Amino acid sequence: MTSSSTTDRLRIVLLGYIIRGPIGGMTWHHLQYLLGLRALGHNVLFLEDSDDFPSCYDPSRHVVDCDASYGLKYADSVFRRFNLSEKWAYYDAHCDSWHGPALNDAIPFCKEADLLINVSGVNPLRDWTRSTERRAFVDTDPVFTQIAHLNNESKYLRAAAHNLFFSFGESISRGEASVPQDGFRWQPTRQPIFLDAWQTTNTISSAPLTTVMQWDSYPAAEYQGQRYDLKSQSFADFADLPRMRSEVFEIALGGHAAPREELKGHGWQITDPLLVSRDPWTYQEYLRQSKAEFSVAKQGYVVSRCGWFSERSACYLATGRPVITQETGFSDHLPTGHGLWAFSDPPSALAALDALNSGYHKHCRAARDIAEACFDSSQVLSSLVNRAMNARLQDGRSSGEAK
Repeated sequence: MTSSSTTDRLRIVLLGYIIRGPIGGMTWHHLQYLLGLRALGHNVLFLEDSDDFPSCYDPSRHVVDCDASYGLKYADSVFRRFNLSEKWAYYDAHCDSWHGPALNDAIPFCKEADLLINVSGVNPLRDWTRSTERRAFVDTDPVFTQIAHLNNESKYLRAAAHNLFFSFGESISRGEASVPQDGFRWQPTRQPIFLDAWQTTNTISSAPLTTVMQWDSYPAAEYQGQRYDLKSQSFADFADLPRMRSEVFEIALGGHAAPREELKGHGWQITDPLLVSRDPWTYQEYLRQSKAEFSVAKQGYVVSRCGWFSERSACYLATGRPVITQETGFSDHLPTGHGLWAFSDPPSALAALDALNSGYHKHCRAARDIAEACFDSSQVLSSLVNRAMNARLQDGRSSGEAK
């Protein structure tokens, strides 16, 4: 098939990260692609791969290893709740075995599929997934993804097994971002929000400003003398904000290196991210019980001005909770000033807080309006699918500019 419209019913393979990452926020990140594509009428199979190294997180044992037992039970529970119990499979490369209700259908489905979407590029392509003609890589970590491709040949070759490329770095394709060129033609996309799963609730103006974050997700990246750092680097400039306003600032904070006691000394409340993200519903409830989100962004997003916007922040908006977050260039693509603010320094962060409090309930309504106008899965995924089905395929392995 060479063309598509939103009325076509396509067979789509969705490669995601739920079994190996069985936590609430990560689940929503990938699950909303599945729910949104199904709502558009497509026949979608969720497929996950163990990869070839220990990558299964088990929060009950606080370990990462090759044992997917926890994740398989977790996925079964999640998919059943969304009436998707027959639409997923997991390939365990460590013992060459298949799991999940669709284990016998996975390879034939891939061979007949119209489109494959690899969210975050987090799954390797095997013989059966390479058999799908149109294979889309969705980059959700712009600048860090491109630098990884430039600095690591094996990661470049994994990406080059795809032939369609989309990025949350919405400014890359416009030439407005200082993101190193890795040879792939990145098209803009953003997180889809399946709005039916995110009903607004009564707002709580006295609740804390919250966020869920990792202090350091991985080492900082460097390319041609430029360093691209993480949230830990961004946070220093804003550490004293709780002392400047009579607000409760709370972080569900992950990361062994996070200076929790030091942050508490600056006035931040710290909570356990595993309790918040135990499953999709505890995560959703945490957002609902918040006044708004206040969050910094990875310093690499900020310095590159790539236009990235957080999938988590999109969920806050969908819940009717305003978002105050650090500028990455996203204000070039999303409406700000009502329900959503971009800050670049402490004075602009404080100004956003004052604006929030000057008309809190109005800004809650505006937050939901932004989610409906900009992140509705029916719009985001229709655009992605239509472009993927009509685009000229890129042979990444011969694009060559980066290698």
